[in-house]
Amino acid sequence: MLLSYYQHTFIEAGCDEAGRGCLAGPVFAAAVILPRDFHHPLLNDSKQLKASQRDELRYIVEKEALYFAVASVDNDEIDKINILKASFKAMHLALEKLQQQPEFILVDGNRFYAYGNIPHACIVKGDGKYASIAAASILAKTYRDEYMQQLHAQYPHFGWSVNKGYPTQQHRDAIREFGDTPYHRKSFRLLPDDQLELEL
Repeated sequence: MLLSYYQHTFIEAGCDEAGRGCLAGPVFAAAVILPRDFHHPLLNDSKQLKASQRDELRYIVEKEALYFAVASVDNDEIDKINILKASFKAMHLALEKLQQQPEFILVDGNRFYAYGNIPHACIVKGDGKYASIAAASILAKTYRDEYMQQLHAQYPHFGWSVNKGYPTQQHRDAIREFGDTPYHRKSFRLLPDDQLELEL
């Protein structure tokens, strides 16, 4: 069962991102402040759930959260500042958009750039440990998937409706055949040197 909060004193927001390992599209991040007693049996790290479960949880999180916000940083910005900085920037943008500023921030992962002077804790695999981070992972993932689904209509060859921009065999085969798009991250190695790549 996920823990409700990390500390008892301050208003706490959970943060997570989606799309760091993708070859195309923005990185999305969400910040969520949940009620202290929030619990839902389905809530978990978004990667452990089916798409239908994530969609159901997105509705629940948006309805039950005290405050939530989602933000993104596009592929051009990712190429300029690098994906790690872009992930932190997306989290900062999501935090800025919250109607209530938190007094403490819980972040999924092992690194974070401080947001103003608000204290934070980095939690490795935090989306499987704390409800607010899991809720943020659900929002970041579902908003990003929706965005890539819309892009798929413009660029159907790449299979973004299925792979969401991750480096699958289909995605890389399409890059070989059709070249890249304005949504690809040019700073990423879009094609491996080794042509005998296994399906991810």
